[in-house]
Amino acid sequence: MSAMPTRTPSKWGGVSMFFHWLIALLIVALATVGLIMVDMENSPTKISVFQLHKSIGITVLALAALRLVWRLAHRVPAPVAGTPRWQHLAASGTHAALYAMMFVMPISGWLFNSAANFPLKWFGLVKLPALWGPDRAVKAWALDVHVYGFYVLAVLVLMHVGAALWHHSFKKDETLVRMLPDGWVADPSAPSESPGRTTS
Repeated sequence: MSAMPTRTPSKWGGVSMFFHWLIALLIVALATVGLIMVDMENSPTKISVFQLHKSIGITVLALAALRLVWRLAHRVPAPVAGTPRWQHLAASGTHAALYAMMFVMPISGWLFNSAANFPLKWFGLVKLPALWGPDRAVKAWALDVHVYGFYVLAVLVLMHVGAALWHHSFKKDETLVRMLPDGWVADPSAPSESPGRTTS
């Protein structure tokens, strides 16, 4: 029996939703912790916060890999009816860029950590190998990628969120609803239950 469904689904499945929203929450947590820790004075607390940031980043990397495997093995919903081709291409490009950044950011952070000769333990439980030996040039390059990558990721996230809200609030289609469990948000494209009825 094939694992692939025979029909294109009308909305994202539960596993895809789980990956999407969990990774989104972790990225917000990463950004928050990252912005806070850079202004902290050197202390054991700052080291602990850095370790937390690294561990969340490794978690995002693992989840992104699992999500990509799941995405490649399952059908995805077709574009919302009536979506212009340019919007579909723009959305596909943004999604591809977001996937890329979910790998670039944690890997560049891991590479920086390795080149700086810092130990890396996932939540203090699992020691991870270094990606590179101590190297000032690689350390500086990886830091630049990580820092500038943050701004790229922030822009992509804002574009992604803005487009979803625009589709929901102005185009009144089911773009946003398809990535939410049933009943969480009303589908703006659904016909009214009582057309023509007015309230005082």
